[in-house]
Amino acid sequence: SVKGPNPFTNILKSFTLAKNTYKYFDVASIDKKYDQLPYSIRVLLESAVRNCDNFHVLEKDVRNILNWSPTIKQGSNDVEVSFKPSRVVLHDYTGVPAMVDITSMRDAVVQLGGDAAKVNPICPSVMIIDHSLPVEFARSADAMEKNLEVEFQRNRERYIFLKWTASAFRNMLCVPPGSGIIHQINLEYLAHVVNEQNDPSNGSILLYPDSVVGTDSHTTMINGLGVVGWGVGGIEAEAVMLGQSISMLLPEVIGYRLEGKLNPLVTSTDLVLTITKHLRQLGVVGKFVEFFGPGVAELNIADRATISNMCPEYGATMGYFPIDENTLSYLKLSNRSNEKIELIRKYLQATKQFRNFADQSQDPKFTKVVNLDLATVVSSVSGPKRPHDQVNVSDMPKDFKSCLSSPIGFKGFAIAPEALGDVGELNWEDGKTYKLNHGSVVLAAITSCTNTSNPSVMLGAGLLAKKAVEKGLDVLPYIKTSLSPGSGVVTYYLQKAGLIPYLEKLGFNIVGYGCMTCIGNSGPLHEKVVNAIEDNSLVCAGVLSGNRNFEGRIHPNTRANYLASPLLVIAYAIAGRVDIDFEKEPLGVDAQGNKVFLRDIWPTRSDIQELENKHIVPAMYQKTYSTIEQGTKEWQSLKIPDGNLFTWDSKSTYIKCPPFCEGMTREVPELKNIEKARCLALLGDFITTDHISPAGAIARNSPAARYLSENNVTPRDFNTYGTRRGHDGVLSRGCFANIRLVNKLIPKTGPRTLHIPSQEILDVYDAAQKYRAEGTPLVLVAGKDYGSGSSRDWAAKGPYMLGIKAIIAESYERIHRSNLVGVGVIPLQFLPGQSAETLKLTGLELYDIILPKSGLKPGQRIQVNAGGTKFETILRFDTEVDITYYRNGGILPYMVRKMLS
Repeated sequence: SVKGPNPFTNILKSFTLAKNTYKYFDVASIDKKYDQLPYSIRVLLESAVRNCDNFHVLEKDVRNILNWSPTIKQGSNDVEVSFKPSRVVLHDYTGVPAMVDITSMRDAVVQLGGDAAKVNPICPSVMIIDHSLPVEFARSADAMEKNLEVEFQRNRERYIFLKWTASAFRNMLCVPPGSGIIHQINLEYLAHVVNEQNDPSNGSILLYPDSVVGTDSHTTMINGLGVVGWGVGGIEAEAVMLGQSISMLLPEVIGYRLEGKLNPLVTSTDLVLTITKHLRQLGVVGKFVEFFGPGVAELNIADRATISNMCPEYGATMGYFPIDENTLSYLKLSNRSNEKIELIRKYLQATKQFRNFADQSQDPKFTKVVNLDLATVVSSVSGPKRPHDQVNVSDMPKDFKSCLSSPIGFKGFAIAPEALGDVGELNWEDGKTYKLNHGSVVLAAITSCTNTSNPSVMLGAGLLAKKAVEKGLDVLPYIKTSLSPGSGVVTYYLQKAGLIPYLEKLGFNIVGYGCMTCIGNSGPLHEKVVNAIEDNSLVCAGVLSGNRNFEGRIHPNTRANYLASPLLVIAYAIAGRVDIDFEKEPLGVDAQGNKVFLRDIWPTRSDIQELENKHIVPAMYQKTYSTIEQGTKEWQSLKIPDGNLFTWDSKSTYIKCPPFCEGMTREVPELKNIEKARCLALLGDFITTDHISPAGAIARNSPAARYLSENNVTPRDFNTYGTRRGHDGVLSRGCFANIRLVNKLIPKTGPRTLHIPSQEILDVYDAAQKYRAEGTPLVLVAGKDYGSGSSRDWAAKGPYMLGIKAIIAESYERIHRSNLVGVGVIPLQFLPGQSAETLKLTGLELYDIILPKSGLKPGQRIQVNAGGTKFETILRFDTEVDITYYRNGGILPYMVRKMLS
């Protein structure tokens, strides 16, 4: 196949604005059906029309998108379409491995006789370094400076590599560390909303909607601004960077109708936790959610972005808010030019992509409509182990008590009745003795783009802190408190409103600009706190304004973790425990001895609004972003190598040329069955990418720690798995290294498994190496929602490196399934109603997987023989592109062969 001319040039229209001629594809004129389409689908349609070349994007794709209808049901009448996003955003955890892969492709192309300089991102890409900053220091004026120092010490090698990629590759921009969080920078600065592409042949400018994919599942935050975008695995992002379109199933679109107004004491965090629980119960995995109804106009863009940010937690592909007047107001506030805003309005109105939420005649058709009255939202938190387990704050004492004694599970810790009153004592540096109980708060973090991008909850937290300090309240000294905003804009308005001193008085000093606690970089708790927790097996709590609270993620010693608004983070920090009844129990007493309740210091929405209107101005955004690419003195002083090929350092334990293209030939290898495979682990439901490829600290007794020690790295410098994702030697050893892994092949929880032939219990990596030495291929068996959580490409690369050829699960998280395909691992799905339990699989069987001689087809039935049990599974190669990638041994060998041809 060869690219052809675009067959839709007949609908190109133009208009003139400020002496410029603008062209655009008038998608609204294609067909009357357009007016019925959800606004999110209209963006997919425009992209297909504009990129149609009958090679990457076919006329059939355009027809299929135009024919979207509420009768599309996933799994029964799936329609596959192509989508070409206009840009890619990456952060350093996933960006380093992506750039290591693309850099290694240059090596492979050269080895097979090609030209290295031809390997470049084709799609504009931005790398934002935000995932490596740790909270080593907190509760002090110099915490931020010291944390940055530690970050540079630990990550110098990675940063030299990233700075090199920005100079060696075209179409690649790098935002240095210490600047903020990827999604907040995307919202406040990078997003164009409508893109402009110059046509040098006639001087005109082509307009089209901004769209983005990112190597982080919370890329959906940009949906709050009306930009279509979602998270993809690092592997899929590499394909988009290299000019491939994304192959996707045309989604169901759930219309989420908002009406009414929020109670003045309720925050946008309470709203998003309520929506997350509601949509999780409804089941929206793989679907678009599009918000509409009169209630949407009540929400500003920061509120909408908070709701869109937690889209992965409710399971949808997008949580989309079409563009309206509020969107344009936000663009003005965040220092986008008046000319640009006028252009956006004119283009979107011309193509019927501009919404008035009060006008019901603009409401499109949806697969299904659900309603929420904003007035019903109450003060909420979510936890203790999952973001969609919302709890009314008023129910927390009862709920936490029930969790303590319930059986081990998402809402249970199985504490024996006689251990419920256990206490740990802390003899603190101030000469006092403090008691730790089940439910004591030991970590409280205002963190994450989910909330720090939202001035209402940040100013609200500042106001609450001010009132608390004025009433003489304080936070106990052993609680690790921190404030890590997602951009410098937050500091500007908190300073201008005079709230920083009050936050600092309560221990919420700014510790840095990055993901920090939310990604698991919470740093160490005080040794005395850790000993008290471990010696007494206490269930202590972390409270954070983040979006993820899976077990073992935030900190190994906080077994209960609750997501909460920044205001409630401070409230629980002052209370010192999560089982407080705020209505009946005071937070403390004031100087006169009067009891102080939470209601006495809680600000109203109008108090907060007043500060917002007064203190947030475009100049703050201008000042923050005018120097964003310069970086700190440390960044500027990094010396980088020259040349098109990177000089790999064989002694490095951070950056290594990966083996994905090693030994490849120009020819596509032949298809082979998987025979006499062993099961490396037998796992249950909701195995997250944190279980498969943890991002946090490297345990000192792990295979990765042994490897680093052998390479002369001291335990103090182990750093985290996340920071070492550019090195397959470390990351393959970190596969299934989560201390909370429950593997049914062995009796105890932990990162180990049974080597079946010898009956030895070994670290997962060591068992896999033993199987490799014996020439035994491996499979993995799991339950529902395998690969939930962050879009972590090493959760697919790791199992591939261990020798896992196929995974058999009851269902897969969307991004993770696509990542497995991208590395050449087969995702198989049990038939509905079947599972390892119903088929009585023990994991001790030998597995044969028979691939049909006639070739593979998307979604076909594949036979598995496990010992004496024969059963059929569904091949989760969902598209022809998936099969092409698998046949080539993964996406990287495919791209190398493509570039050579």
